[in-house]
Amino acid sequence: VESPFYDQRPDEQDISLLVVHNISLPPGQFGGPYIEQFFCGTLESQSHPFFKVIEKMQVSAHCLIRRDGEVVQFVPFSARAWHAGQSAFAGRERCNDYSIGIELEGSDFIAYTQAQYQALIELTKHLIRRYPALTRTRITGHQYIAPMRKTDPGLVFDWRYFLAQVSSEFELGE
Repeated sequence: VESPFYDQRPDEQDISLLVVHNISLPPGQFGGPYIEQFFCGTLESQSHPFFKVIEKMQVSAHCLIRRDGEVVQFVPFSARAWHAGQSAFAGRERCNDYSIGIELEGSDFIAYTQAQYQALIELTKHLIRRYPALTRTRITGHQYIAPMRKTDPGLVFDWRYFLAQVSSEFELGE
């Protein structure tokens, strides 16, 4: 599903960060077409009071992983999705320029599903193989690149489990 909210990266060869996010629309509710509509600019603001708050935002991610593990891609990995906003990682600003953004359908306070972890693990392994600069220390959450502004994927995200499951890919590439 193509989002209109992306553009070209300054350097297509500079894909060196994976950012994990979460999103639910309306907040705390899962299922339905709203996330896809939001990323495609077709969200009808009268569908829910919260949508009036976000109706003018132009946001996208490379992929969304729904609660059942379905992966929906919105932006080609070679392009710059608009997911990180004002951000910095390891002293370098503008994370959208060099990162891939993956949204998990969820919230900071509700555990993610096993299907989501499995899909994220498989997608991450694919990305590590395709982009060798994605190393163990180059995978992070939105909360760490935009502190004081963002909190996702939240404290319920099991970083230890996720990174342990993708560790074999790092050993191949490092």
